[in-house]
Amino acid sequence: MYTCGTHAFRPRCAYIDVARFTFVRFEEGKEKCPYDPTKGYTGFIIDGEMYSASQYEFRNIPDIRRNFPFPNLRTDNSPTSWLLESDFVGSALLRESINSSIGDDDKLYFFFTERNTEPTAYSSQTKVARVARVCKGDIGGQRSLQRKWTSFLKARLVCAIPDYELYFNVLRNIFVVEGSSVHDSVLYGVFGLEWRNVKMSAVCQYSFRDVQTAFDGPYMELQDTKWREYTGTVPEPRPGSCITDQHRALLINSSRDLPDNVLNFTQRHALMSRQIQPVGGRPVLLQRSADYTKIAVKQVVGLDGRVYDMLFIGTDEGWLHRAVKISDRVHIIEELQLFEEKQPINNMVISQKQNRIYVSAASGVVQVPLSSCERYTSCYDCVFARDPFCGWDGRACAEIAAYANRSSLIQDVQMGSRGCTNITSDGFVMHRTRAVMAGDDMLLQCEIRSNLATPHWTLNGQVMLGYGVDFGYRTGTDGLLIIGAQNQQSGHYRCYAVENGVWVPVRSYMVRVQPVPPPASHLSGSPTALPESFFTTTTAPTLSPSSVPAEQLLSPPPALLPFRPQLQTYRHMEAMYISLVAVLGGLCLVLTVVLLYVSFCARNSPSARKYSQQALSITTATERKRSSHFELKTISSHCNGRTEGRSRAMSRDGEFLQIIPADIQTTPSKEPPPAPPLPMPPPLPASEYANGLSATLPSVLRKMNGNSYVLLRQTDSEMTSPLYHSFTEELNRILEKRKHTQLDIQPDESSV
Repeated sequence: MYTCGTHAFRPRCAYIDVARFTFVRFEEGKEKCPYDPTKGYTGFIIDGEMYSASQYEFRNIPDIRRNFPFPNLRTDNSPTSWLLESDFVGSALLRESINSSIGDDDKLYFFFTERNTEPTAYSSQTKVARVARVCKGDIGGQRSLQRKWTSFLKARLVCAIPDYELYFNVLRNIFVVEGSSVHDSVLYGVFGLEWRNVKMSAVCQYSFRDVQTAFDGPYMELQDTKWREYTGTVPEPRPGSCITDQHRALLINSSRDLPDNVLNFTQRHALMSRQIQPVGGRPVLLQRSADYTKIAVKQVVGLDGRVYDMLFIGTDEGWLHRAVKISDRVHIIEELQLFEEKQPINNMVISQKQNRIYVSAASGVVQVPLSSCERYTSCYDCVFARDPFCGWDGRACAEIAAYANRSSLIQDVQMGSRGCTNITSDGFVMHRTRAVMAGDDMLLQCEIRSNLATPHWTLNGQVMLGYGVDFGYRTGTDGLLIIGAQNQQSGHYRCYAVENGVWVPVRSYMVRVQPVPPPASHLSGSPTALPESFFTTTTAPTLSPSSVPAEQLLSPPPALLPFRPQLQTYRHMEAMYISLVAVLGGLCLVLTVVLLYVSFCARNSPSARKYSQQALSITTATERKRSSHFELKTISSHCNGRTEGRSRAMSRDGEFLQIIPADIQTTPSKEPPPAPPLPMPPPLPASEYANGLSATLPSVLRKMNGNSYVLLRQTDSEMTSPLYHSFTEELNRILEKRKHTQLDIQPDESSV
């Protein structure tokens, strides 16, 4: 096995021994795969020749190449680029040389999305889907287009909804279903929108007969920077065609024998004018809720002898959609979630021998069977699935490939409704009895397995038309909800799953509405016990549809049950009033808490005041007795103006006086660091108390910067210190002297 990889922007290729699954040898891969793993890539090896298409080198140059053997071929970039920012998604080989009456050559098809340069009616179409074709026997030109393709042509693939002018211009993946001849081969393509914010995908089908018609049509020519259809003379032999018997009759046995005028025309006219339209003129499948990434197709022969295309489509979230193409539309049979985490599906391969499909993603590879007939437990489920792999044998749904005699099997892929009318072994419908008190709500469950089926209910054999609060009913995916049960809502309820015009019974209920018992205070003696049947639910199986004629089960009764609007019950009004009172009570509680919080803050938080050097008053000094011991501390200026600091200063143990420069602008801080305490000065002798402090404090204040603060800690004592008045006078004198001093704008390290 030959494999190539980006190898951390250093592409390499390797040969792998498949039997032992080990590497044999490595070789350079720069010319065979891209540098960037996000770039699109496609390639294959045919008859010992390797062909690849991607964006090569660091410049991301798009190219279609023949890598080996010699001579190597590639596309041309001048004077008009054949490829413009092309993102390749797939490739295919069609053996057109087999049984060819003209001696045609095999052709290689490459599919990609590139930048649009053609004139369009909508300027928003910046991208376009393309298909390019080259001949397998092309070996390049002799003088012109040396070592370049001489048969390169490309055309546009159109996948759009003409009614809404909605174009799917981004090609994501392709799959080719080969027929008995080239004209019978079919191409399936998965397309997306250019807008990445819109999730929408489409699947279009193309016939290779239309592809060949486009390549045999007129050419486009670049005139005055605009592409127009070429109306001049086309040289002979036809440019871009493969070597056939017609060429050999002119002694042109290879591409090197082509005339220069043919090669020059091919070099300038690689784009075809005719666009390739899908079969039916519109997509066969349109998905609005998923982005399709990969597609694989397998053809299956049904019991009716028709050949059906089974489509396996992967999504960007790891889902696998299994669908069948019926006429001009696609019917999705089931959706499978293959991976626990959402991830795009990278590749899918169908194994014919294993009868399995292998799906790969970033987290691993999953093996999935092509069919899941055992999932369908009844004849209706088996037929409604419209799976060409499956058929009903009278007891179970099984694969038709396992039966040699298929005459007894039932299958209806075209309509999905025929074959199960007279079946007697469909199982049984559960019949249940339910009781509910008047005015209460009750849910009648009805699970429908098919996403395409619609639930319908009948009451006493008549179809229920009105659903809603006014009618007393509400329907959903889980069943029928009886709102405020009334006496007239008692009766026999039946749930049907309606699909493809067939009514299939699913559940049956016998509902009894019990009157509300009177209050216990109005009863004499012990309260009356409710009947036991009010609390019990009985289950009795009844065969259906075998027990009743099919006409009565599969067609809705002609009579319709009238309904009249029901008023809201007292219970609903009571619940509404209780809810309103609860909301108002909660609102009042919130407002009360807010008011209490505001009043508490207003009472306990005095307004912030800023003391200046000119007006410094000590209001508490005369009210309390001070001690003769002082504690001086230098703290950061970030503590200025904080309310909680002042409130703590007015504690019982002591008071802090902040001397704050009035012109200093402080920077607010949520959590200022605490000021490191200064060591306590040694106590002065008693003889020095008279003049020791007055001599020391001024020198300390003079050495301090203007942006510093002084904290004075005073403790209560029996009497005022004799140094108090002398210190106050000295402090006022120093502050008055420094009042006109210019303060430092930037605080020094003493303030940190």
